[in-house]
Amino acid sequence: MHVSRPAPDVTALTDTAEIPGLGFLPVNAYVVHATQPLLVDTGMPASRTAFLDALWAEVDPADLRWVYLTHPDRDHTGSLMEVLEAAPQARLVTTFMGMGILSIEYPITPDRVFLLNPGQTLDLGDRTIKAFRPPVFDSPATTGFHDSRTGSCFTSDCFGAPVATADTADVEDVRDIPVDDLVAAQRLWVTVDSPWVAGVDRDRFAASLEPLRALDPAVVLSTHLPPARRAMPALLDMLDSAPDAEPFVGPDQAVLEQLLAGFAPQPA
Repeated sequence: MHVSRPAPDVTALTDTAEIPGLGFLPVNAYVVHATQPLLVDTGMPASRTAFLDALWAEVDPADLRWVYLTHPDRDHTGSLMEVLEAAPQARLVTTFMGMGILSIEYPITPDRVFLLNPGQTLDLGDRTIKAFRPPVFDSPATTGFHDSRTGSCFTSDCFGAPVATADTADVEDVRDIPVDDLVAAQRLWVTVDSPWVAGVDRDRFAASLEPLRALDPAVVLSTHLPPARRAMPALLDMLDSAPDAEPFVGPDQAVLEQLLAGFAPQPA
């Protein structure tokens, strides 16, 4: 678990997931050090111990007030129950859909939940955050938010990109990745994580990018991307062309069997 400071008042807790055939995907959670501290997502299940050790070194469980779940996928909920149990004052920020999906697996009582829809704001004491729906997403519960005080924009899975190296935490800014490599990786990620983008109305999709273009945040903090400072126009230009990318088609059974055959013991 790598700990860094990608933006004012923000600590990133970065893990890495290897996706065979695609590369290495950063998995970021964030602590916003507001008057009422807020945690954004809770990491992967396989890294629970390391995640919790890093988290509680950054914020006292007794002080944590909010856990903002950008959406209830497993790489975002890995330590969710452990965090809520350790932090009795913390409330889970999600949507009605998010609460419903979580209820299938997690015994979270409604009094621990705060429902926040796109367009609504939450007061953290010294700042407000405003929720929005990212232009691309893989869950109906997905939201991101903008921090009014620092200009940081948290975009969930939107703008993610698998990278070539396992040392994803060493990449301190997307500008450290060659532009052509970054754009190719982001387009690949969009086709994998949001395959519906291939069938959208292009004009309506382009219009959905305009609120973020107007916002032009100081830094974009995605779950699956190194920090992107003053990069929103380039990120949105990439998304605008994403519907033209070739749809992702994964390996089929024949390819899997070939791969397994390569692992089989050879005759003596």
